[in-house]
Amino acid sequence: MVLGPISGRIAVVGTGVIGASWAAYFLARGFDVAATDPADGAEKRLRTLIDGFWPTLERIGLAEGASRSRLRFDPDIARAVEGCAFVQENGPERVDVKRDLLARISAAVPADSLIATSSSGILISDIQDAAAHPERVLLGHPFNPAHLIPLVEVVGGRLTSEDAIRNALAFYSSIGKKPIRIRRELKGHVADRLQAALWQEAFYLVQQGIASVEDVDTAIADGPGLRWALLGPFLNLHLSGGSGGIAHVLEHLGPPVESWWRDLGKVALNEELNEAIARGVAEELGGADLAGLARRRDDALLALLQLKAGMSGPS
Repeated sequence: MVLGPISGRIAVVGTGVIGASWAAYFLARGFDVAATDPADGAEKRLRTLIDGFWPTLERIGLAEGASRSRLRFDPDIARAVEGCAFVQENGPERVDVKRDLLARISAAVPADSLIATSSSGILISDIQDAAAHPERVLLGHPFNPAHLIPLVEVVGGRLTSEDAIRNALAFYSSIGKKPIRIRRELKGHVADRLQAALWQEAFYLVQQGIASVEDVDTAIADGPGLRWALLGPFLNLHLSGGSGGIAHVLEHLGPPVESWWRDLGKVALNEELNEAIARGVAEELGGADLAGLARRRDDALLALLQLKAGMSGPS
């Protein structure tokens, strides 16, 4: 089966925080969106979340025809996804639930519709064979908050067609996302694995009493995190090498870096460490309003994204 370019109505299955972010973003890009979630009160919560996201999306810039009125909600999944060209599934992170959702979605949408899951850890190959035409099922993993962060990780399973992957990459790019193709399935994909590597050392440093929770956060937020927000780890290394670039860095700093790798801490979560981390976060927050903190973060993210949009060269 050959899959064509994506156009038409989009379905969002599962309308928690990630699903609501996707729904808001698709609406802001000028699509008709059909949303579904069986939970009591799901529609009201979804519309409230979208209303909260909308001012930021307006600041980013709405596509022609974008409107919250183009959202249609139906708790019945078959009715909701019927006729949709693209489905973004955001159900619970359980293989049995995902398989059931894919079976129900694929039975109700056209055979050439593309189905993407937002799963953060489940392998596509473990679930896609539950769908009719499993070659059009793949991963489209966003980064939270999905209506702001451009990254989408695209991964195919053993049954996914090249057409599906190519169309997904083209679709996400066309709506302003920054999709990357991950060429082999693995737990956590790419971005979350990179985060997990940093978290491991962060937790180890706190556990060993080397740094406080606040100091670790400061070390990243006011140190390399500022550069990482503009260029990735390889390009930052390249700039560190001056005229010799990354080749110079690897030649002269490679051995010390390798010694740091070998010295990285191993840590296991336990009650004592969990309590220490929670206590450290509470101390760092000092009673700050979480909703206000999230708003300030999102305002800064928006300003950064606008700045990055004006940068020339690699993004």
